Amino acid sequence: MRNESRFQFLRSLLEGSSVVKRRIFVSYHHHQDQWYYDEFVHLFANSYEVFSDMSLQREIDSVDDDYVRFQIRDKNIRGSSCTVVLCGAETYERKYVDWEIKATLDKLHALVGVWLPTLRLIDNGAKKPERLQDNVDSGYAKWIKWRDLTSNVLTTTIESAIASERSQIVNHREIRKRNG
Repeated sequence: MRNESRFQFLRSLLEGSSVVKRRIFVSYHHHQDQWYYDEFVHLFANSYEVFSDMSLQREIDSVDDDYVRFQIRDKNIRGSSCTVVLCGAETYERKYVDWEIKATLDKLHALVGVWLPTLRLIDNGAKKPERLQDNVDSGYAKWIKWRDLTSNVLTTTIESAIASERSQIVNHREIRKRNG
């Protein structure tokens, strides 16, 4: 390598072009929580490679549940470091959210739940998707509130989730067959 080329290579490394952004997938109820997803992308697009909005109902034209779950694993979850689940009032009822959480755990990826302001307390707890709740209870998944989200808090939470012991994963539930 010529000196000039070597210098350009070293300069590009020093300028941060070699810094890899964590790739995260965001799971949420598209109809109810789109504003929070858009805000999340706006707030964290410079820090993370956030997957673009892919509503499964529009993106995958199939009624074959096995095919849809395969697409979730291969198109959405593959290559990510972490799945962030935005939990609003009806998120716990959404089958695609459950499938995305299952695929995340099958791939041994990190899992973070975010308590949106629209999620109310029920029986002294917040109603999360059951598979997420299992993993919050086991210590594998992390749980944070929307109002506490800053770049530093999210980074710390994601890195903590990535460092979670894989033996804590709880993924034995039957998949959700329908919404509601």
